[in-house]
Amino acid sequence: MDNKNNCWSKDIPTVLQELNATPAGLTNSEAENRRKTYGLNTIQSTKRQTTFLLFLSQFKSPITIILLLAAALSYALSDNTDAVIIVIIVLLSSMLGFWQEKAAGNAIAQLLAMVRIKATVIRNNKSGDIPVEEIVPGDVILLHAGDLIPADCLIMESSELFIDEATFTGETFPVEKLPGVLPEDTVLAKRTNALFMGSHVISGTAKALVVKTGTATEFGHISQSLKTTIPETEFAHGIRKFGYLLMQITMIMVILIFTTNVMLHKPILESLLFTLAIAVGLTPQLLPAIITVNMASGARRMAAKQVIVKRLSSIENFGSMDTLCSDKTGTLTEGKVKVHEASDCYGQQNNAVLALAKMNSTLQQGFKNPIDEAIAALDLPDFHEATRLDEIPYDFIRKRLTLLVQAADHPPMLITKGALNQVTAVCNRALNAAGAVIPIEGLSTQIQQTYESLSAKGYRTLGIAYKDWKNNGIIHKEDEKEMIFAGFVSLYDPPKAGIADTINELRALGIQLKVITGDNALIAKNMTGQIGMPDAVILTGAKMRLMSDEALLHQVLITDVFAEVEPNHKERIILALKKAGKVVGYMGDGINDASALHAADVGLSVDSAVDVAKEAAAIVLLNQDLNVLLEGVKEGRRTFANTQKYIFMATSANFGNMFSMAGASLFLSFLPLLPKQILLTNLMTDLPAMALAADTVDDDWISKPRRWDIGFIKRFMLTFGILSSVFDYLTFGVLLLWFKAGEQEFQTGWFIESVVSATLIVLVVRTRKRFTQSKPGKYLFAATLFVALFTLLLPLLPFAHLLGFVAVPLKFYLAMLGIVALYILSAELTKKWFYKNYQ
Repeated sequence: MDNKNNCWSKDIPTVLQELNATPAGLTNSEAENRRKTYGLNTIQSTKRQTTFLLFLSQFKSPITIILLLAAALSYALSDNTDAVIIVIIVLLSSMLGFWQEKAAGNAIAQLLAMVRIKATVIRNNKSGDIPVEEIVPGDVILLHAGDLIPADCLIMESSELFIDEATFTGETFPVEKLPGVLPEDTVLAKRTNALFMGSHVISGTAKALVVKTGTATEFGHISQSLKTTIPETEFAHGIRKFGYLLMQITMIMVILIFTTNVMLHKPILESLLFTLAIAVGLTPQLLPAIITVNMASGARRMAAKQVIVKRLSSIENFGSMDTLCSDKTGTLTEGKVKVHEASDCYGQQNNAVLALAKMNSTLQQGFKNPIDEAIAALDLPDFHEATRLDEIPYDFIRKRLTLLVQAADHPPMLITKGALNQVTAVCNRALNAAGAVIPIEGLSTQIQQTYESLSAKGYRTLGIAYKDWKNNGIIHKEDEKEMIFAGFVSLYDPPKAGIADTINELRALGIQLKVITGDNALIAKNMTGQIGMPDAVILTGAKMRLMSDEALLHQVLITDVFAEVEPNHKERIILALKKAGKVVGYMGDGINDASALHAADVGLSVDSAVDVAKEAAAIVLLNQDLNVLLEGVKEGRRTFANTQKYIFMATSANFGNMFSMAGASLFLSFLPLLPKQILLTNLMTDLPAMALAADTVDDDWISKPRRWDIGFIKRFMLTFGILSSVFDYLTFGVLLLWFKAGEQEFQTGWFIESVVSATLIVLVVRTRKRFTQSKPGKYLFAATLFVALFTLLLPLLPFAHLLGFVAVPLKFYLAMLGIVALYILSAELTKKWFYKNYQ
C-alpha cells in the first residue's frame, strides 16, 4: 500500500484508511506487527555489527593480511611449524582486540539505553511514553512544547502549534502548523499540515498521525543523500596524524630493511616475513581497541557518577574543556522556584494579582515550567476556580502566555502572564493604587521603578495583565491588545548550597564558568554576588547586538555573565569563544538550547531536559548539578591520560626495539629475531597495555585541560626510542662479545631483554613523577609482573624450541637484569630532563 506519498494532499479519514489505522491509535500487537514490516524508527543502521563481523574487522590491517598470506606461502613451501606459529600469534593478538571491543560495545549499548528519547503515543486507547525507535506508521502521537517530531506526520488537531523547521528550510523563525488539506504540488516548506522528523515543537500542542518512519522520512532521505557524519574531534584528528607518522616510518623501514637483507643474500621469504613482522611491531595494532576500551571504561565510570556519554568521541573534548557556559536555573540555583509575592504597580502586596496569575498557570496546557508549577501550587484562601475556554501558548518571540477563562459569576476574561516588557507592550491601561483603571502612560515610570527595585533584590519578575472578553470563542494572538496591567509576580530561586566552593573547584581544574541567562542584569548582578562572583563582568544581550563579531571575540574572554540574552545569542557566544581558541562546553536543557548544544565542543544536558536538548547533547547528566559535572570532567581527563600512556609506551619501547632490530639485521649474518619471535614480542608487550584503562592517574593529569599534541608525541618518540635503542645495542654487545652467543642464543637473549624492558618501561612512562611515587593500577601491575616472569621462564618451557628459543646461562639473566635496571634508571633521568624542557 502506497499510503505515505502526498499525504499532505489527503484528508485525515483517507490517510487513516490507507494506513489501516484509527483516530484512537493502534494496539500494542498491531504496532509490533508493523515494526516487523517497517523496522525500527531510526535513520541509523539498526543492525549491530555481528560478533563474526567484529572478529573479521580485527584483520583489516593490510600488514596483517599480507603477513597471513606470507605465512600461507611459507606453509606451502613446507615450513609448516613457523607458518602455524605465526598464524596462532596473529590470531591471539586479534582475539585480544576482539574481546575488548565486544565488551566495550556491550557496555556502551547499555549506557545509551538509559537516556533514550521518548514520545507520547496513544496505544490501546491510552496515552503513554515509548522510545521513539518503536513508533510505526499508523501511530497517533501527542506533542507539546520541547518535543522532537519523532517521524513524518499529518496533523489531526493543533492549538497554536509552532515548529522549528530550520533543519529543512533554513528558516530561523518558527512555522505555524494547522490541520487541513493542501495541493499535491505543495513544496516541503509550505506543507503547513505536515510535521517532519528532526524538527521540534517551539510552542503549542498537537495530535498527529504518523505516516513515515526511519529512512523513509524526509530527514532520512536527506541523511542518506548527504551521508552526514559527526565532525572529527581534535583527539581523533591527532590519532589520525599519529597513524600517518607511523605509516611513513614503517614504509621507509620496510623498503630499506627488505632491500638490504636481499642484497646480503639472506633467504627472500624469510627476509619478507622478517620485514613484515617489523612492520607489525612498529604498528600499534591494538591502538583502536585500546582507545575504545579506555573510552568505554571511562564511560562506565562516568555513568557510576551519573554522567552518561552518548558519543564516546566526546570524552576527550570533555577532558580538555576549559570554558563552561551554563544557565543559572537548576545549575547554580536550586531550580525550585518559589513565589515571593504579588504586588501592584507600586510594589504593594496584592493577592488579586496573585489570583490572576494562579488561574493562568493552573489552567494552561502547554509546556509547564517550574514558574507555572510554583504559582499553581499556591494555596490562596479566596481563590475561585475557573474554566479554561482557550489558550494562546507561550513562545519565545511573544514571551507571554494568554488564557481565556471563565470564573463563576464573571464574564469571560483574558489573562496574560510573561516578561514585563512583552506584557506592558499589549496594555493601554493599568490599575492605580486605588484599584481604578487609568491610562498606562501615567504609571509607566512607577512600573519601571518597581520592576528595577524587585530585580535589584534578586527577584525574577513577571507582568500580569487582563481584560474582559465579550465571548467564549477561539482567541488569537491579534486579541492580545488593549489589556489592563494589574501588577507583578516576583519569584526567587535560591543558590545551591556550596555552589561557591564548586565554582572555585572548577577554576582549580582550569575551567572558567560563564553564565548565560535570560534574566535582566540587575538579577544577574545580585545572583553573582550570592555565589561568590562579586566582581563578575556582565554583558547584556542589548549591548551584544550592537557588537561586531570581532568586538565580541575580545569581549567574551573577559565577560563572566551574559544577561538578557535571546536564544540566538547563545550560539553566537559559543562560536566566539571557540574562535578565541577555547574548548567550550555548553549546559542546556531548554527548547531554545539545541543550536548552542550543537555549536559547543561538548554539548551537556540533563535527563529531565526537553527532548530536543537531550537529543542534541553529547553528554547527559542524570543529576543537574555542577558537582556531577566536575566528576565527569575528571573521568574524562583520566580516560585521555590512560590513552596517552599507551601512545607513550608504543612510541618508546616498540619504536626503539624495531629500530634496533632493523640496525642489527644489517651487521648480523642471521636475523636478530625470527618473524614469529617479533610477533610474539609485539603480543606480549601489548598484554599489559590492555590494563591501562583501569590504571590510576596522577593528579597533575587531572588538574588542567590537556589536548592532543602531535609535536610532543614526536619528541617523546624520538627521545625515548633512541634511549631504548642504546640499551638494545648494549645487549647486543653483551651477547656477542661477552657470551659469544650463536644465532639461537642471541635471539633468545635479546627476546628476553626486549620484552622485559618494554614491559617494565610502562611503569616509568605512565607518569611524570618518579615511578616509585606513582602507584600503578593493580591490574596493570599484575599484568606487567606476569609478562616479565613468563618471559624469563619461556626458554625453559617444553615448547620453547618451536619458537626458536634455547636455554641461556644464569649469568645472562643477571647481566640482562642489570641492563634493564640501568635502562629504567636512565629513563627516569631522561624523563625528568624531557618534561623540564618540553613542559
